[in-house]
Amino acid sequence: MEATMAKVHNYSAGPCILPQEVFEEASKAVLNFDNLGLSILEISHRSKNFVAVMEEARSLVKELLNVPDGYTVLFLQGGASTGFLMSAYNMMRENKKGGYLNTGAWAKKAMKEGNFMGKAVEVASSADKNYSYIPKGYSIPSDIDYLHYTSNNTIAGTQFKAVPETNVPLVCDMSSDIFSKEIDVSKFDIIYAGAQKNMGPAGTTLYIVKDEILGKSSVPVPTMLDLKTHADKDSMFNTPPVYPVYVSMLNLRWLKKNGGVAAIEKVNNAKAELLYAEIDRNPLFKGTTAVEDRSNMNVTFVLNDEGLTDKFNELLANANISGLKGHRSVGGFRASMYNALPLSSVQVLVDTMQELEKIS
Repeated sequence: MEATMAKVHNYSAGPCILPQEVFEEASKAVLNFDNLGLSILEISHRSKNFVAVMEEARSLVKELLNVPDGYTVLFLQGGASTGFLMSAYNMMRENKKGGYLNTGAWAKKAMKEGNFMGKAVEVASSADKNYSYIPKGYSIPSDIDYLHYTSNNTIAGTQFKAVPETNVPLVCDMSSDIFSKEIDVSKFDIIYAGAQKNMGPAGTTLYIVKDEILGKSSVPVPTMLDLKTHADKDSMFNTPPVYPVYVSMLNLRWLKKNGGVAAIEKVNNAKAELLYAEIDRNPLFKGTTAVEDRSNMNVTFVLNDEGLTDKFNELLANANISGLKGHRSVGGFRASMYNALPLSSVQVLVDTMQELEKIS
């Protein structure tokens, strides 16, 4: 008899934890999808069976996020890194300027892409303190064509708690916190998000695009980077990432079944409150970000005495806690607590931190 594997508490920053029931359903489809006698990996993306998957995935996004009329939902390839460039191409207007809030490595990369066909203007930055806070009190230029920001910063562990107030079109990379909390989609012209945090496996990218911005760019847009190309073909201009879209659909079903975004937001708040309370209480640890800007998705913290690192890592391994190592630019530890991570796993981490305190 095969031994039962002990539960692993997965804190990986991405690709990340997904619900066990989603894995189980997805694995069945690899062998036999929709009772076709064919794998999901080999069916035609033009078949009615997969078209139904794509339509349900898009419909679930609209339902879960209360997407208003006048928006198109797309599942494309290329990750958010392609989204950096696509958003700039599609939003460039007569001024050929994009405004950027530079709050971390990914925001900085987005700004770099904005310079390819126009000028990327750094409206505000938190680089002076290694991106450990969200800038405030900045002025937004009136001559920019759009304002771009990254809603959650996976490396630094910061998160926007409110949508920036602006009169210019708004673009947001929501890769690491989409579906984790309720949002007002009507405030945005483009939302894009890599799947591999809260939505599904790596390989597909979600776009929510206001229809009225399509086809309005002031610069020539390559066919594959033109969002109108994909909107006109319902995400089927070329072969879509079939399996990642399918697993994303299953995960969105799971989210709906468990109460939707409002319900998961309460769970995510509880997880964050539990872990941050321990970081603030335990004299061995300290957080690395401004308290008011702490991310609910990626909790970054360090040991006050780095000499305890090996012992803490040993305790983490004994508790089957995986993926807690911090990014090299921040150091320490990073607990990525995406939707599928249960509150019980956070309690195991807190218990381990308290165990270290007892023996130190």
